[in-house]
Parts: sequence; C-alpha cells; structure tokens
Amino acid sequence: MPIWTLHGNGRTVEPGKVVKPEERLNWGATVAIGAQHVVAMFGATFLVPVLTGFPVSTTLLFSGIGTLLFLLVTRNKLPSYLGSSFAFIAPVTAATATAGMGSALAGIVAVGILLAIVGFVVQFAGIGWVDKLMPPVVAGTIVALIGFNLAPVAWTNFEQAPVTASVTLIAVILFSVLFRGFLGRISIFLGVVVGYIVAVILGEIDYAPVEAAAWIGLPEFHIADFASPGTWAVIAMFLPVVLVLIAENVGHVRAVATMTDPSVNRHTGRALIADGAATTIAGFFGGSGTTTYGENIGVMAATRVYSTAAYWVAGAVAILLAMSPKIGAIFNTIPPGVLGGVTTALYGLIGIIGIKIWVDNRVDFSRPVNQYTAAVALVMAIAGFTMQWGDFQLGAIVLGSAAALVIYHLGNLIARWRKTGADDGGPIPAVGQLGGDPQEVR
Repeated sequence: MPIWTLHGNGRTVEPGKVVKPEERLNWGATVAIGAQHVVAMFGATFLVPVLTGFPVSTTLLFSGIGTLLFLLVTRNKLPSYLGSSFAFIAPVTAATATAGMGSALAGIVAVGILLAIVGFVVQFAGIGWVDKLMPPVVAGTIVALIGFNLAPVAWTNFEQAPVTASVTLIAVILFSVLFRGFLGRISIFLGVVVGYIVAVILGEIDYAPVEAAAWIGLPEFHIADFASPGTWAVIAMFLPVVLVLIAENVGHVRAVATMTDPSVNRHTGRALIADGAATTIAGFFGGSGTTTYGENIGVMAATRVYSTAAYWVAGAVAILLAMSPKIGAIFNTIPPGVLGGVTTALYGLIGIIGIKIWVDNRVDFSRPVNQYTAAVALVMAIAGFTMQWGDFQLGAIVLGSAAALVIYHLGNLIARWRKTGADDGGPIPAVGQLGGDPQEVR
C-alpha cells in the first residue's frame, strides 16, 4: 500500500487541484475531514438498524471495520466509507418478521458472499457482462421497486404519531431546499433531529433504557442462523440486493475516477470484493449490510480532498462510537412518529433514485420492452406480490426483480427477431446520493 505524501503545504488545496487518494493534508486537517465523513455517513447509517430493529452500536462497529477492510482490499487507493445500505431494509424487515433476526442475518451473509464472487469475476473478466445483464432500464427498475415496496412500512409508523411524523417530514423537505452544500446533504439527519425534539416535547420518548445503559462496553452481537427451516425460504428475497450493491459500488468508483484519476476504475473488482467481505462479516455477527456511500462522495467533492487517510480516521471514529452502549440506547429511543416521517421521504427517495437512473440515461419508454420491464416489476413491488410453495415463499422484491430481468432480456430477444424495437441498453449507471446540491446542466 502506498504511504501518503503531503499535498502542497499540508494546509490548503490549490485552485484547480485535488488531494489525491495517495496524498494527505496535515494530520490536524485530515482528522477534521475524517470527522466530517463520520457526520455525513451517520444520519443514514444509524437509520437502517433503527428501522430494522438491529443493534445500532453493532452496525456502527461493522461499518467502521468494513471501511478499514475496504481500504486494505483496495490497496489504499480508493477512498470510500462503507455505511448501512438502504437496499437491505425491505428484505431484512420481511425476514425478521417471518423467520427471526438470525435468518435475516443469514440473508445478509448470502448477499455478501455473492457480491464478493461477482467482484472476483469483475476483477478478472471486466465489468462488461454486468452492463449487459443490468442496463439502465433494469437497474433503475430494481432500485425503484425496493424503495416503493417499503411504502406500507412508512405508513405503519406514520399513523402512530401523525403530528410528530408530519413535522419530521416537513423539516426534511425544508432543510433539503433551504441549504446548499453539506447541510443540504444531511437534510434527512437534520429532519430527524427536529422530529426528535418535537417528540420530546410531546412526551413520546422513554429514557429508561438510556439510563440503564453503560457508557463503555461491547456492542450486542447476534449470530447468523443457517440452521432454522425458515432461513433458506427467506434468503431468496435478499438476492436482488446484490444488483443494487453492484450499481452503487460501480457508480462510486466511476465518480471517484472522474474527479481524480481514470486509472481508479481498475479497482472496481476489488471494491466489490471488499464490500462483499464487509457485508459478510457484518451479517455473521449482527450488523447491517454495507455499501459505498454517496453522501461521502459529496464531502469529497466539496472539500476536494480524496485522501484515503481521512477514511482511516472515519473508520476508527465509528469503531470508538460503537463501544458506547449508551450512544446506541439513545438512538433506539427514536419514536415511531419520527421514523414514519423520515421514512416517508427516505423510501420515496430510494424509488426516485431508480427513476433518476432512467432520466440520466435517457431510457426510451416508447419501446414496449422498456415499458413492460418497468411497469410489471413496479406494480408487483408496490402491491406486495408473493408466491409460495409450502414453507418456501418468494416476496415482491424477488418477483419484481426477476420480472424486470426476464421481461427485458426475453422481450429484447423477441423484439430483435421480429424487428419491433429492441432496446440497446447501455453501461451500468451510477446510483446517485440522497439529497445534496442540484447539478447544473450546461
């Protein structure tokens, strides 16, 4: 791994220059930027375990460990923070309800292993086959259906405290349009803070668990359960998440390459392997599945500092925070009303990211194959289609993702044969971050 060289005078970034991954500013500035990365990832990373019922401290621990592992596997050349992936929320919620947390963790492990395998294939065979498997119309559909499938979950929390939920939702929206830059990128986190304050005023929070929690201690670990009969029935619903993680990782690598050095694209396979390994480890011991974070790309773009040294700092800080059960207990006090308000926005945004993939890649919806790829899959996800054979059940995310893949590829095969308007697809698109500054079109 390269040793960081000091950029310029170590204090400032010259106009038109960036601090490259193998460079760093002085350690004081590096620690400060690392702390910014922690704040940027925190709002999203803690929300996933809160929404799924996983221990927050455990998720933070494996988020930090996963980030350090990512830096090692990518040879310290690819700046990235691995935080909790929203793509896991729907399958984890469904699996926990039907088969328990251990089975949900087994699903996370399965995703991690499969993602790592894909990473090895990409490392040796390139990314072209992924582009063909999952062109923009399919990638956008799968991302969108995962978000829209969660709409009933948002309403379940919202209706328990509609006043708090409404204030939280309004705050998220206002912060996103009032602020530019860093504050705009953490509008969801700021909305949670406002909603939490309202919940405190309305007496909706119980602090007894916080008082009982220790200041320092190990997180709460849970072990993945592959032995229960219900486990193998729920693992299938996790597999579409692999497609989302591929899109997120590939998009992240391409974004960093665009802003630093095109040679960074050579590390795409290693990025997938690293995220797969981090997700596998987290799943084995009770953490949420991980992914590279667009929020932290925003911090790098704003600061022009792409140094991997800052991410070593961020990973270490996350691990230290995880060693305080009291901090985890505080996050677990977030009431249903706040969660209902923020998830109404958040789940919808996940769906909109999928639609943004269509827009950014100019998907041609005059072609029937594209129309039905998206239409059938989204209705399956929103309506909650299921298919069951005995104890084995396929949920809406699995069915919708499978429908998108089958309709697109089989439909294209027929359309080319009949010359009725096939879709040529295109390269796998980047999955954009939630919030942040709008991009100007020139």
